[in-house]
Amino acid sequence: MRERGCSEEELFSFLSSKRREDLGYHNILSSMCTSPHPVAERVHAMFLETNLGDPGLFRGTASLEDLLVRRIGELMHHPDAGGYATSGGTESNIQALRIAKKRKPVASPNVVVPASAHFSFEKACDMLSLEMRTAPVDACYRMEVDALDGIVDKNTVCIVGIVGTTEYGMIDPIARLSELAEERETFLHVDAAFGGMVVPFLQNPAPFDFQLPGVDSISVDPHKMGMSTIPAGCLLVRDARMFTCLNVDTPYLTVKQECTLAGTRSGASVAAALAVLEYLGKDGMRAIVAGCMENTRRLIEGMETFGCPRAVTPDVNVATFVCDASPAGWRVSRTRNGHMRIVCMPHVHRDVIEAFLRDMGELNA
Repeated sequence: MRERGCSEEELFSFLSSKRREDLGYHNILSSMCTSPHPVAERVHAMFLETNLGDPGLFRGTASLEDLLVRRIGELMHHPDAGGYATSGGTESNIQALRIAKKRKPVASPNVVVPASAHFSFEKACDMLSLEMRTAPVDACYRMEVDALDGIVDKNTVCIVGIVGTTEYGMIDPIARLSELAEERETFLHVDAAFGGMVVPFLQNPAPFDFQLPGVDSISVDPHKMGMSTIPAGCLLVRDARMFTCLNVDTPYLTVKQECTLAGTRSGASVAAALAVLEYLGKDGMRAIVAGCMENTRRLIEGMETFGCPRAVTPDVNVATFVCDASPAGWRVSRTRNGHMRIVCMPHVHRDVIEAFLRDMGELNA
């Protein structure tokens, strides 16, 4: 640390130079985050100093967190769901597995996840001393429910299904998982970190949420398709009393017990997440999701004219291709199977898709 501080001009010149080293979202086609909505940016600045770790000091912000949970709960067909705002899907998944483990104390607990599960489950299982068992996926990269008979056993504390897989944008057969979870009396967690803000706005979506009786918890990330500022996740549970098993005493705060993983929690991105949902409403979100899905279809159509077939037809706005090369200047990613992966987020609008396809055309000329 400097002995004496630098000038404001020197400081911001240095910071600006570093910011210029960052990539702009315009040519980033691999991210499940996007440019925040202008409303989110404005609201985030309003709530910069708020700390939801001590909610009695910030009652207004705490009430916004409650309202955010209710709004997302409504989308998940359970407005009275318990929940709180997390830092994102990783924290939500860790907390869900903590609850599941505490609700079923066994000597050798295991968790069953699909092979398509997000890497956060590896972290969670490592932290919680859980055996992670991986279920195979089918040719469309959805969990093979029939294979679970040989995987789920009396020591299984949680089954996990994914809504909008990170690599291929697929939705696991959650209805069948719900039936299985009820039959086995096993906790079912749905990781809808990405798809949770997409699927409710599709036409005739397959059920995946609390309308299925076997679903116990759901993770949803407003900082992805909800266009909030980072970090803004949300963990919902069917019954708010599930959180009591996570409580620790907090005697010197304005609340005397706390179930959250983080202590200090910024209220800024929480308020921003709620603001976007309130501002856009269901109609606005439907329009944004419809645009992203249409751009996904256009991208697939264009890529296949260049001889780059889709790896699978996605359920949400993630497109993957059998394609070895990508044009310079564009940031795409690769799945573990080597497929080109592009996420058609709101910043990947139609002009961006057409520009990418033009460059792909020149690459294939």
